[in-house]
Amino acid sequence: MGVRLVVVDDHRLLAEALATALQLRGHRVLAVGTPAAVAADLVVGRRPEVCLLGVAAPGGPGAFDGLRRIRRECPGVAVIVLGPVGELRGVAGAFAAGAAGYVPSDERIEVVERAIGRARAGEAAVAVDVLRGAFDQLLRPAVEPDDEAARLLRLLTRREVQVLARIADGEDTAAIAAGMRIAASTARTHVQRVLMKLGARTRLEAAAVAARTGLLERMADG
Repeated sequence: MGVRLVVVDDHRLLAEALATALQLRGHRVLAVGTPAAVAADLVVGRRPEVCLLGVAAPGGPGAFDGLRRIRRECPGVAVIVLGPVGELRGVAGAFAAGAAGYVPSDERIEVVERAIGRARAGEAAVAVDVLRGAFDQLLRPAVEPDDEAARLLRLLTRREVQVLARIADGEDTAAIAAGMRIAASTARTHVQRVLMKLGARTRLEAAAVAARTGLLERMADG
């Protein structure tokens, strides 16, 4: 009996090829999309049994935001991540976000199909060696590179975060004041406070600190 599927991948051709192969095997593909970030919208609108989520960079920031949303809004949908296994932290991240399985993106269609069947049945759809390596990293995580970013964000007010984002975009005091609709003197005060809290002597150095610590990405996620 065919499975109702949504197929999403960061690469359009891969998504379409996988969807076609699964349709030829009797499955019902409700939607095909790209990039992986659209997965949640497609799943919420169509309610498949299984979502195949192809992620090119599972270790990247926000890679599994859509997966987390699916788990919140459609907990009955099993999500199988298709991705590389060279970076096991990405595999671990997929399971931490609620994935029902993880299959190497270069696996044969027969393996993907078996994973679909196991996920629909509520079983773990992942090879034992991949699962062992992923959970080993979950149990013994390395220090996250954004620890310093979290500390710095706690030091900055909401207004100062906005100012820092504009500094990173290369805006001068006049542009910051105009963009935020505040007086130039207020903008200068905010800039000085940002520099002080980041321990930076110049705007360029503040932007470098924000980039080095991952603070820019954290600001975008906030």
